[in-house]
Amino acid sequence: MRDKLTQAIEDYLKAIFELTRNEGRASTNQLAEYLEVSPASITGMIQKLATTDPPLVQYLKHHGVTLTAQGEKVALEIVRHHRLLEMYLHQTLGYPWDEVHEEADRLEHVISEQFEEKIAVALGDPRHDPHGDPIPRKDLSMPNAPETRLFELRPKQLATIMRVRDTDPNLLRYLSSLGVTPGATVKVVGFSEFDSNLHLIVGEGGETIVLGPQITEQIFVNQIS
Repeated sequence: MRDKLTQAIEDYLKAIFELTRNEGRASTNQLAEYLEVSPASITGMIQKLATTDPPLVQYLKHHGVTLTAQGEKVALEIVRHHRLLEMYLHQTLGYPWDEVHEEADRLEHVISEQFEEKIAVALGDPRHDPHGDPIPRKDLSMPNAPETRLFELRPKQLATIMRVRDTDPNLLRYLSSLGVTPGATVKVVGFSEFDSNLHLIVGEGGETIVLGPQITEQIFVNQIS
């Protein structure tokens, strides 16, 4: 079915998938902000996607939108392309993790399924992209991903960084400079009730750093203790 879909439609389906992964439904305002288009354009496209044969989304006015089974299949195909491309760009071509997202956005719509599988084989069938996000399997099933945010931890708790949201290159560069990347261990040594800042030690014997909630909400961890 993908050969009949435009790049814009694929972008919408991927955006709905990302926004509904944890929240159930995506609102038109959320989609407008995510895709940087007007709410009116969002509504028109959603109504179109809800009336395709078969429908790609389910839409209830004032209640948001979700993907149908067919819409989710298309979204997962695009997500698999995107995250494999990110890993290829990072691991094989040496792109830093803050640059791969935009490059993959441009390429994800044009590669064939054959090319996608050759990338997967060449990389050893990776399970995660450079930001720690799970890569859908070949059958389009999605591995489980940790959903505990660093924001939720409190003093004396220890965790491993598992994934970081990849939409802000500046944030990725900043976290990389601090060593806050997938695989790193962090220990919470302080918490401010006033502003929800976390005081953290990264790795063994590192200096204490302070991260605010706008950052710690973007980082997902596996809690160790």
